[in-house]
This record gives sequence, structure tokens and C-alpha cells, in this order.
Amino acid sequence: MKIGLLLGAALAPLAFAGAAFAQSGQDTAPQGPVSSLDEVIVTGEPVMRNRTDDVVSTLSYDLEFFQRFEPLTVGDALKRVPSVTFLSDVLESDGVRLRGIDPGYTQILINGERVPGGEADRSFFVDRIPAELIDRVEVVRSSSANRSGDALAGTINIVLRDALALDGGYIRAGAILFPDDEVGTTFGAVYGGEVGPGRLLIGASVQDRRNPKNKFSQRFDEPGGTLDNVEVQTDVRDGTDYSFNAAYEVEVGGGTLDLSGVFVRTDRLQDEDSIEYQDGIQTEPNILSINDNDVDIQTDNLALRARYERDMLGGETRIKLGYASFDDDQEEFENEAEYLRDGLPFPEEDRYTAELEFRDLQDEEMSFAVEHTRPVGDDVEMEFGIQAVSKDRDSTTVVADRVRFNIPNAPTPRPAQPPFVFNTNNYIIEETRFDPYVMFSGEAGALKWEAGLRYETTDTTIAGIDNDFAVLLPSASLRFRLSDSDRLTLSVARTVRRADFDDLAPVTLEEERGDNDFRGNPLLEPETAWGVDLGFERRLGRRGVIGINAFYRDVTDLIEDVNTGLEGSGGPGTFIESIDNVGDGQVYGLEFDLSTPLDFIGMESTGVFLNASWLDSTVEDVLGERRFNSQSDYVYNFGFTHDIPTWGLAFGATYRKQADAFERVYAEEIVTSYGADLEIFIEKQIFSNTVIRLTGSNLLDSSKDEVFDKFGDQADQISRSYDEYELETESAGPVYQLVMRVAF
Repeated sequence: MKIGLLLGAALAPLAFAGAAFAQSGQDTAPQGPVSSLDEVIVTGEPVMRNRTDDVVSTLSYDLEFFQRFEPLTVGDALKRVPSVTFLSDVLESDGVRLRGIDPGYTQILINGERVPGGEADRSFFVDRIPAELIDRVEVVRSSSANRSGDALAGTINIVLRDALALDGGYIRAGAILFPDDEVGTTFGAVYGGEVGPGRLLIGASVQDRRNPKNKFSQRFDEPGGTLDNVEVQTDVRDGTDYSFNAAYEVEVGGGTLDLSGVFVRTDRLQDEDSIEYQDGIQTEPNILSINDNDVDIQTDNLALRARYERDMLGGETRIKLGYASFDDDQEEFENEAEYLRDGLPFPEEDRYTAELEFRDLQDEEMSFAVEHTRPVGDDVEMEFGIQAVSKDRDSTTVVADRVRFNIPNAPTPRPAQPPFVFNTNNYIIEETRFDPYVMFSGEAGALKWEAGLRYETTDTTIAGIDNDFAVLLPSASLRFRLSDSDRLTLSVARTVRRADFDDLAPVTLEEERGDNDFRGNPLLEPETAWGVDLGFERRLGRRGVIGINAFYRDVTDLIEDVNTGLEGSGGPGTFIESIDNVGDGQVYGLEFDLSTPLDFIGMESTGVFLNASWLDSTVEDVLGERRFNSQSDYVYNFGFTHDIPTWGLAFGATYRKQADAFERVYAEEIVTSYGADLEIFIEKQIFSNTVIRLTGSNLLDSSKDEVFDKFGDQADQISRSYDEYELETESAGPVYQLVMRVAF
């Protein structure tokens, strides 16, 4: 029955297939853009990683590299990219942790331009972008003067299809079977061609996303101690993504004008329900609490870009205008009933608590850039320009005072809507950046190089307090061709990481750090780092590539929690914590990747890929030396694809494993472990213009296991006097997709 539902949904586009099939015989070989038929029919030969011509070490992956596994989001696609880790829930891939460190250290670009995100650390969650929109993904390991310096770990550049990407169109439709046996749908359509004097690309998609998970927690008084209670929880993230994108390119006034836009809306409900039992005995008489926690989310991402290029002043001039916004509305309620406070078991309720909160975050950025490139000598080119960004971030939180009824004082009957009293908290951040740069590049025989300077100036106003700073960011890269197959790359660059917005807010949050309060510091300076990347790459046969890269980052002005020594709201023995620039740190590692067809052993239709990263770091906090928080020791992926052209058939699999991650913050330490992830696909070309594909992900029922060491305060953390020791496991089952793609 389930497979029948999937098949029925996936075969829906067959109504279009007949007309498209009749038309496909008239298609001619495309000149420039890829034909819609080539976009849909990837059967025939393995698709490998691109070998770029960039001086800075850059890994490039076309959509076809990911497409056969039908990723729903860019995050799903990036799971196959070297050095990318996540610290998300099972079935989620949101904040990219390039080289294992916090998402705030990784720069996320769309079409080479910055985009605002909703996270306090300025990171952008890549699960906001449907995978269907992308043309390719680039991993840029170092920095260049003509890009923003917010790339301490590196840059992920998500390149969307442009107006020159496609001739014709295609439809993608199918069904998704989620782990709880719910069935969702996915539908998308894209068209590209000549419209008026220029070329147009337009696309839209709608896809369901559902992540049902089961969680189980055990809480002890200390490691190996007495079991106090257990909690059984279900967590269902259910939503729909809607996207629309368009691009138009036209010749105007002797130059080229590119206009593009993308809009993505996510409607999502997060439903968490849990029951807590005393002494680990899961029976009604031992129920301690029943909790219902729902979050209703609507997130809108909008990015509009205009770019004009024209030959002038002895070179090429580019003018760029951009507008991007992130709008996140959330409504959260949490209702909890407690039992056994007076010794009377369920259903005799002792206390009822209701909490309600509304959050509205609006982040807008206007950008402008003027850039000019011109030759300044034999095989030497100069590029210079100025890039400006104006950001307005408005965060409003409306919190209802907690409503609590203690039995027997609760009203009878209890009111359907508790008598909430609301309080509003609001802060506005304004940030203006002017970043001039100059860069030289050239070639000399086997050597290709670039070097430049970028001067970033930032003026931030938060809650009426100004914080201005400027930083000079030199960078240099070279690529040396050892032979027709081998080359070396070397990059040196200084990068920057700006402080989290929450850390800048000069407000005091009570009991935010265990029993201690926390107060932000609007005068924080950014972290800066000098970094080196050294790599070797060899071409294997006609399309294969193998590479190894070593990296090192020396980070200064690390931002860490500090104790002000002031008494907290909890009275004697509690303090006000804050945050400041303290100490230094180092991040380093080794990255290996292989992507090649096996034509050198006579298997032209089989492709394999393997990437493995060994990651490490050092930082000092008040408890001693540790890694950067939540950095995994390693992450590796390997997989294969095999085509049978005579049958119009292909299949393949990938396997991924990420090592444990350790985090140490004030009064708490967390170790996070993930199980392995296995994905498979099988596809069949059923007409000359139609492919049907079945994919399965999370086939090993991967789990996320966490160990929490909790303490009352930092003194207890140092002496190892436990407040609580918790073991939590989160698991989910496989996800299956049946999808059809039809070219027309």
C-alpha cells in the first residue's frame, strides 16, 4: 500500500511525458546552456567532482554529483563534502560546521554574495535552501581580497542556476515516505530559454519535510550513581518548503545586465511531547510530569540581485546592487502538568504550568559594490573596488508571565486560556560596513598567483551603544603546475569572525548560565586568525581527481565567557557572567578527497568517491586545555555509482560517519555521538526524456547520543560536584523517496 502511494504520486508527471517525448526528437545539440534533457538524464557515465582553475584551493560539485540521491536541501547535499560536519538533530542538516568548528566561523554565500541568517552567530542555515535550486556548490578553503573576510574556517558558495544555465524545462514530482509512515509530496518545475532580447530562467518548487524522532533520557545524581528519573519524548518536525527563483540576462548599453531573485518560505510545526517517570519505572503511578511543547514557525528568505558588467576604462567594470531579508516568526507554548509533589499519583494533578512566547526576527541587508579589473602588465591583472553593506536587525520577543496553578488552589474548571500577562523585549542592531580592497593576479609559466589587501570597517550600534572597528586582511595564494596531471596550491590569509549578536546585547538575563546571570558586552572586538592551506592535487585519467590538503589557523582575541565577580539575581553564591576577548587558539587538520571513474581498470561506468578529514584544535579555558567546542575528531564519506547504459539503469550508495564532539561551557559539558548514515539510489530511464528514481536515506536508523555533565556553578564543575548526570538518545528511521523527472 505504501509503495503504491509513492508510485502513484511519482507517476503523476506522465501526463506531461507524452508531449515532451514527442518534442524531444526535434531537439538539437545545445550551444551554451545545458539542455533540459541533459539536466534530467544523467545516466550514462559517473559524475565526478570538478577540477577548478581557481588559484585558491576550491572544490566544486555540480548538482549532478548530488542529484541522484535526491537531497531535499543544500544541507542534505553538503553531507558528502569534505570537512563538513553538523551538530543537528537526526534527519536535520542545518548549520554547516566546516572543519568541525561552530557555524559562525563558516561563510555562506549565495552566488558569491553574503546572505543574512536568523542565527545569533550570523550563520545561515543551509537547510533553508531547497537542493533543486542549485547549479553547483563550491568549497573555498582560503580567503581572497575580493570576498568578505568572515571565513575563518572557509567558505561555502551556493551557486544557483542563472539565465544561461538551461535550454527548455523539466518537471520533478514524487512522494516521500517518512519514518512514521506518513507520506509527503515533492514537486518542482524549471524553465529556461530566450524571452524578448534576453534569456530567462524561472523555477518553483513545493516539498514536504517531516522529521519524526524518538528521544529517551536517563538522569542520575552523578556518573554511576542513583537513577533519579527517565523521560520518554516524541519530537516531530513537520513542515513544507515553498521556493521561487528567477534570473534574466540581457545586453544593455554595451554591457550585460543580470537580474536574479530567490524566495523561500518554510512553514513548520515542531511538536514535542514528553512524560517523565520517577526511578525509571514507566508506569502511571510513577509519572512525575507530562509536557506539551509546540513551536509554530514561518520563515521567509528573500534575495534580490542586480549586476551590470561593461568594458570601460581599459578593463571591465562591475556594479552590483543587492537586497536580502530574513523574516522569522515563531509562536511557542509549553504546558506542563506535575504529579507526586504531594504523594498522590496520576491522575491527581499537583501543579499546572503554562508558558507562551512570541518571537519575531527581521534581518535586512542592502549591499552595493563597484569593482574594476584591468591589465597592468604582461600576464598581470589588477582588481580593485569597494563593497558596502547596511544591516538592520530587529528582534522582538513577547513573553507571557508564567502562569502556575498549585492544587488545590487551581480554578475549577481550569480556564481554557490562562490569564497571561505579556512583556515585550526588543533590541535593534544597525551595522554598516565599507570594505575597500585591491588584488593583483597573474601567471608566469607554471605558476599562477594572486595577492591582495582588504580593509574591513564596521560600525555597529546595538541598544544605542556604538562599537566601531577596522581590520586589515592580507591574502595571497599560488598554484604551481608540477606536470600536466599534478599541481600544488598554497594560500595564506588573515580572516575575521564577528561577535554573536546575543553576546553584544547589553542586557542581563537571569539564570542564563546555570544559577548565574549573563550580561552581554557591546564592546567585544572580533576574533581574527592567520591561516595557511597547503595542498596537492593530481588528475586521474580523463575526469578523476585526488587531493590532499593541510590547514592551520592561529586565532587571537578568542571570545569566551568570563565571571564579573558581581553578585547575581540568585543572591550570595551566584554571579553575573559576561563575555570578553580572552586568549588564543589553534585549529588544524588534514583533508583527503578522491573522486574518479574506474576507467583505468576498464570500468568506465563506475565512479567512486572518498573523502576523509582529520580535525583538531587547541584552546584554553578556566578548566584547562580543550578543543574548540563540538569539533569532531574526524568525518569521512565514501560511495559509488554504477551505470548500465544499455539498460538505462543506474544505482549507487554512500556511507558517512562523524566522530564524537565535546563541548565545555559554563557549568555544563556535553559529548555528542552520531551513528553512521547509509544512503542508496536506483534509477531507470523509462523514456528518452524521463527518469524515475528511488532513494533511501538514514537506512541504518542512525541515532544521536548525548552525555550531559551538569553542575550548579563553575566551582562545582572544577571540583566535579555534580548537579545531574544525563544520558539522552535520539533516533529516527529511514526516509524513502520515489521521484520522476520529465524534460520538455
